[in-house]
Amino acid sequence: MNQKINLDDTVFALTEQYPQIVSYLVQKGFAPLSNPVMRKLMGSKISLKKALLSKNLDVESCEAELNSLIATAHLTEQADSSLKKLKNDPFSHLKDERQRINIQGILPCPVRIPLLEAFEELYASYTETHADEMKKAGYTFSYDLRSANLGIDWLADAFKDEQTVPDLMLSTGFDFFFDKARMAPYTKKDMFYCPVLHMNADFCSDSIDLRDKDNVYAVIGVVPALMVVNKAALNGRPMPKRWADLFTDEFENALALPFKDLDLFNALLLNVYKLFGDEGIQKLAKACGSFLHPAQMVKENYTYKEGDPAVHIAPYFFSTMIRDDSQLEVVWPEDGAVLAPIFMLAKKETYEKTRVFSDFFLSKEVGTLLSQNGFFPSTNPDVDNKLDKDKKFLWIGWDFLKQNDIGELLEKLNADFEKALGAKSERFAV
Repeated sequence: MNQKINLDDTVFALTEQYPQIVSYLVQKGFAPLSNPVMRKLMGSKISLKKALLSKNLDVESCEAELNSLIATAHLTEQADSSLKKLKNDPFSHLKDERQRINIQGILPCPVRIPLLEAFEELYASYTETHADEMKKAGYTFSYDLRSANLGIDWLADAFKDEQTVPDLMLSTGFDFFFDKARMAPYTKKDMFYCPVLHMNADFCSDSIDLRDKDNVYAVIGVVPALMVVNKAALNGRPMPKRWADLFTDEFENALALPFKDLDLFNALLLNVYKLFGDEGIQKLAKACGSFLHPAQMVKENYTYKEGDPAVHIAPYFFSTMIRDDSQLEVVWPEDGAVLAPIFMLAKKETYEKTRVFSDFFLSKEVGTLLSQNGFFPSTNPDVDNKLDKDKKFLWIGWDFLKQNDIGELLEKLNADFEKALGAKSERFAV
């Protein structure tokens, strides 16, 4: 049955029902919809028809384009599902019952394709050469590795019971693997085991150690958050050098935050809270003047306009795209770039079966792809991340992560931040 969009439904309801239309609407001028929080907050108050009219868009043509987009996406999903079943399970044609070893996760968007290609090459080779062994032992593999911009809700659905939890998992950010409501039933049973014996010197020193002494979590790489300063918009303000410099009266409403990269925003919230407490969250909201996708600040034809943000918080990846003659200047904070790690978890009971793949994600090959292709520094000790020795990192720390309910804490911090925004949030409405 053909699905058709109802323009009288709210923007939020429709983007929840059809996530694929978010990017379409962003391209039509609704940039705040890339922010999941603002999409829910403001999109719940306006119908799609009224939103389109507010931008003087042709409602009928937009409706036709959206219906076409939904139909195409539906057909693609069906084809993808059929192809994936055949491609991922070399034993799908067999009728006997086998233990299915599931590999699921989220890969950073800029490097997903080369990472997936390398993984699929290993997967095909391993399942072919070990087919007899796997058949005799009674198990097979399947995998689902998606782009980070698709969110994590689909992965969260796997945590219904012990049988549905994937055997090997990857995810960026803190909110997924450290939400006690989701993870406690499994971590209490000592269900996971993923040791990292050797760590890149960039992340193993007197000031930082990304190795989990409990051998539960592995970190394969990190997404650092830096400041990108718009020198034309400073207007006599000093160049910020540390995070605290942004929390002065001079930088009120001068900061752009990357809400679409929610993992990075959550990492920023947690570190600000750890360093400066509840007052820091208030000051971060006071400094916030806009929410922008990092790509919006590095566009090639950028020229300064009155009211543009003075400082953007952006992933290291986007900061490397800035031209030498740009008005933008990258500042690696003296107290450290905020880290959003890429975590990996493996079930203990199937660890030996998935080890070839967990070793792959911790390998020099993957580390090189992360570091050189995506500017996501790798934890593999044999990878040169090409970072100067004075480059520091803000790491929230294992003790903090395990002593706090991170899911609950992030809910509180996000709510406190939104409350502190107050009337300013109206500026970010669709």
